[in-house]
Amino acid sequence: MRLRNNIWLPFTFVMLGFALVFASGVQAQDEPPTEEDIIQGAVLYDNWFAALGLDAPTGEMPIWARQSTNTRSGPETWRCVECHGWDYRGALGAYGSGSHYTGFPDVMSLAAEMSEADILAHLNGENDPAHDFSPYLDETSMRQLAAFLKYGVIDDSLYIDVVSLKVIGGDVDHGQSLYENVCAECHGTDGMQIVFRTEGVDEYLGTVAFRDPWRFLHRTRFGTAGTEMPVGAALGWSPADGRDVLAYAQTFPTGQEESTPAPAVEQAEPAQQVGGPAVNWWTGFLTSLGAFLGAIGYALVFIGGFVLIGFIVVMILRRRK
Repeated sequence: MRLRNNIWLPFTFVMLGFALVFASGVQAQDEPPTEEDIIQGAVLYDNWFAALGLDAPTGEMPIWARQSTNTRSGPETWRCVECHGWDYRGALGAYGSGSHYTGFPDVMSLAAEMSEADILAHLNGENDPAHDFSPYLDETSMRQLAAFLKYGVIDDSLYIDVVSLKVIGGDVDHGQSLYENVCAECHGTDGMQIVFRTEGVDEYLGTVAFRDPWRFLHRTRFGTAGTEMPVGAALGWSPADGRDVLAYAQTFPTGQEESTPAPAVEQAEPAQQVGGPAVNWWTGFLTSLGAFLGAIGYALVFIGGFVLIGFIVVMILRRRK
């Protein structure tokens, strides 16, 4: 019995060792990524070639040919956000209609059901060669992007009314406090200190907050690819904090406001009338005098014509005699 125990004892330790290694590997794989990884993954989702300081690939992303509704071309087609939207909902979200529509899927729901390994299989072309980013993104960047999709996306439909695009239940005063402490130094107190150029149109912070609140929230949390800026995720802002900053930013001018017509008493004098009734006594007098003299002139012409005709008649009668 002692001999048998001595034989199985080393085997037991070996198996225990394998179990510990396996368990540690599983634990390391399932361990959530760092906050820095998620932030970097979010920036890669926005614009990975700008985030990494790379030249944009030439031509269109191969999978772009599977849709025909979004007519953008070139570098834009390589950005995750152009296919799946700032709300991560793809065809089921804000990009479910309009010029950005592609019909590509809702990655927020899909990623929630996948492991990071499953997401990586989509990113590196294992599941679909047309969706292969491995020639452009290194292993670290791929894992950061997968980590963001798995752990970093937030359902902002809780904070934005999809019809009016206004914030739901935001605390404007709290948002103002956060904005003035962090954002105002660069963007100005009214959000108009930095001009964004988006597809040939000038935009300000208020423009983005009003027209594309999902983009505002994504970049407020994680930053803008290729730029240095304080980001809410690194500052400890909660999703509700970002919502409050958005609510305050929606009070900013957009640069597209229509001028309000001034009251009638402050409008410029109307153009001078051509014809029509007189507008004061002097012009009325002149109008009456002109009419009187005109009538006399017509009378004189009539009388002169009558006299001339009478003279001609008299001369004819004299010649006959």
